[in-house]
Amino acid sequence: QVQLVESGGGLVQTGGSLRLSCAASGRTFRGYTMGWFRQAPGKERVFIAAIRWTGTSTYYADSVKGRFTISRDNAKNTVYLQMNSLKPEDTAVYYCATSSSAAYSSPTYYNYWGQGTQVTVSS
Repeated sequence: QVQLVESGGGLVQTGGSLRLSCAASGRTFRGYTMGWFRQAPGKERVFIAAIRWTGTSTYYADSVKGRFTISRDNAKNTVYLQMNSLKPEDTAVYYCATSSSAAYSSPTYYNYWGQGTQVTVSS
């Protein structure tokens, strides 16, 4: 059974940092793209960042570019999201997911999802 487990969320003040982790288990994800999405209350789930299997290609939403960094450790089947300079508008539930598709920016391209971790940024 495939399982993705996010961790690292919490409450932080504006300008603070958090590092999210997503540990994958249950199968090999060799060749898979890993992505992060977020969903605020009453809003759709939106793309934040993605990273290819090799780690050499990364992609970011404009809203987080320059503040967030995605990385992965394939030996540990883990993907990370370092979030700096956090803003209240970053408040959301953050989800990691895996994709076997070349496309990465839509939730429809992703096969497996974690349960999400809450990030709250206070002003």
